[in-house]
Amino acid sequence: MRSAVTVSLTASAVLAGGLFAGQAQAAPAVPSITAPGGFVMNNGTGTTLFGKAADTRRSTGSTTKIMTAKVVLSQRGLNLDSKVTIQKAYSDYIVSKNASSARLIVGDKVTVRQLLYGLMLPSGCDAAYALADKFGTGTTRAARVKSFIGKMNDEARKLGLRNTHFDSFDGISSGQNYSTPRDLTKIASSAMKDSTFRTIVKTKSTKQKVTTKTGGYRYMSWTNTNKLLSTYSGAIGVKTGSGPQAKYCLVFAATRGSKTVIGTVLASPSEANRAADVKKLLDYGFAR
Repeated sequence: MRSAVTVSLTASAVLAGGLFAGQAQAAPAVPSITAPGGFVMNNGTGTTLFGKAADTRRSTGSTTKIMTAKVVLSQRGLNLDSKVTIQKAYSDYIVSKNASSARLIVGDKVTVRQLLYGLMLPSGCDAAYALADKFGTGTTRAARVKSFIGKMNDEARKLGLRNTHFDSFDGISSGQNYSTPRDLTKIASSAMKDSTFRTIVKTKSTKQKVTTKTGGYRYMSWTNTNKLLSTYSGAIGVKTGSGPQAKYCLVFAATRGSKTVIGTVLASPSEANRAADVKKLLDYGFAR
């Protein structure tokens, strides 16, 4: 009888040991990424899941446009269907800066909603300029743009971000446009509370009917620069960025089941490295 009990206990111990060993092996290894800076959090709880130089200030490139969109969408009494006439100054700006463009045409009347698509999908700096001009205050275009950038910095302060500053509406900086992986993730998390923002940033492509100068219409087709939407299951956004200083950046988010993981990588050395880093971080975030 004693022998049977011993065998039974030993078998139980082996099973338990195997179970605990299996649990230990299931703990995901912290990923190694090539990007100098990265941060990931659980969007529902705000819990930090990963950080690498998460509070180091870096150039942000076009991920800046997340805040541009957030400022527009936070305007009191916003009418997304109000129309903005495209000015020559916007196209001149694109040419002078060799900037990414939504290919807006001078004289066309484009709704605020359409400008937001032009801002976030093809990363149109012309759309960013149009929105800054529309939603800034002042009697001159320069004053309105300055006012709008001030609103971007006000929003950063409201979010309690101490390592973020904007000097442009699109990320084309004069030296004082910076943020961190943690701060950008928090900006995106806040922006994602807005249903219009969520709808736009998860859109892979869109065709928009705009009114021409002569009262006719044309269609504008825009494709999202965020390839994650097509390459990672559950991806829902958010925004790419690139540039000589910023290198390759991405603020990303994905949802699986009831869990949303959101994060940022800054200054990846290549687009391929950026994609690999983000996949590692999302996989890790969902495994945690």
